[in-house]
Amino acid sequence: MALFEIETPAHIVITWADDEEGAKVALKENYPDEVPVRVTKRPRDVWVISKAVLGVTGNVETSELARECLSKANGDKLHAIRIYMKETGTDLELARKTIESNIVYGW
Repeated sequence: MALFEIETPAHIVITWADDEEGAKVALKENYPDEVPVRVTKRPRDVWVISKAVLGVTGNVETSELARECLSKANGDKLHAIRIYMKETGTDLELARKTIESNIVYGW
């Protein structure tokens, strides 16, 4: 298996697959609304994201619940914030900060 990078209009998805077609199938199975615009086989077996490039400074604590809300919302930040508020009872500002700080960690 190889590591593939699949770019869609809104996201970059990383997945393991035997070949490019398998990567597209994995995308369709996990994110059926996403349309691949570019599929690239990665040259190594690891994926590294620079926090500095993403504008993340310091330690940001990840939240499994926030990431699950992003998944339920198919990456739609505003919808994820609404789901997070409903599930936790937090106010808009805390929900926004939590979702936004977890977007960079993927969903």
